[in-house]
Amino acid sequence: MPTAPTDVPDLPVTYRDVAAAAERLHDVVHETPVLTARTIDAQVGAEVHFKCENFQRTGAFKIRGGYNAVSQLSPEAKDRGVIAYSSGNHAQAVALAGRLLGVDATIVMPENAPQVKLDATRGYGAEVVEYDPETTVREELGRRLAEERGLTLVPPYDHPNVVAGQGTVGDELCRQVEGLDVLLVCCGGGGLLSGCALAAGHHAPDCTVVGVEPEAGDDATRSFHSGELQTVEDPDTVADGARTPYLGDVTFPLVLEHADDMVTVSDAALVRAMHRLWERMKIVVEPTGALGAAALLDGAVPGRDRRIGVVVSGGNVDLPRATELFEEYDVA
Repeated sequence: MPTAPTDVPDLPVTYRDVAAAAERLHDVVHETPVLTARTIDAQVGAEVHFKCENFQRTGAFKIRGGYNAVSQLSPEAKDRGVIAYSSGNHAQAVALAGRLLGVDATIVMPENAPQVKLDATRGYGAEVVEYDPETTVREELGRRLAEERGLTLVPPYDHPNVVAGQGTVGDELCRQVEGLDVLLVCCGGGGLLSGCALAAGHHAPDCTVVGVEPEAGDDATRSFHSGELQTVEDPDTVADGARTPYLGDVTFPLVLEHADDMVTVSDAALVRAMHRLWERMKIVVEPTGALGAAALLDGAVPGRDRRIGVVVSGGNVDLPRATELFEEYDVA
């Protein structure tokens, strides 16, 4: 069984780290809005609050963790530069963090990544190294390039400073909406879920935190319910941001300790939820960003007259591809 990257600080992550990250990010990231929709409340029988990270810089929450990690590197490490691997949103985050901090960034991205994400990453000034996901393991390529070029690897989720930065999403939401009964968070590698669970545990100890994965990429769900790390190889799902092979050394124990449940949703449910958010709330959401909403709209998590927070993690989607998905799943 593969293991997560080990070239990260061996440090625990606590809410104190999330709070420190919030201070560090105060003048860097947007405090994103929380939106509601009466039609969706009526449909699911709950009071639903959508935390819209699709309005964040780079179009997704990832800038929080990326900047928090890069900003804390030593001057020597910043001078050498950083490298990251990502299907797109973490790529853009590290690229922008590098530009803001004056740090050269190299990003390893799959050649089939959404074009909008490839273009944006290059637009932020990063060097993009594309690879074939069918023949190349991105973690291995990233580590090899880091060693060859003397770069510091900033992984997309399995790093204490990345987790703490992502946790500021939940920290903000819990300050914006008090008394949440449930918090739904999409899960790929578990960085966002881990951080948000830490924040919710601090602000709303009775809040039930649920991670949501696509059915085809259910490694974290199986890991959570079995208590043992499970893997998945290149899952075939429209949620490109949740195609991670396994939880990491940092995120796996955090998810086990601080999340309350994990559920999965089908790609069909995911596309229906994405379309619902576009149509009823007039917001552009990418497939991965709609995972939490899909769990609620499809009934994997019931409403039950509860106050529910849903993290909408990003909105970076190729518009032609979105149209294709709506037609393919007959929701256009």
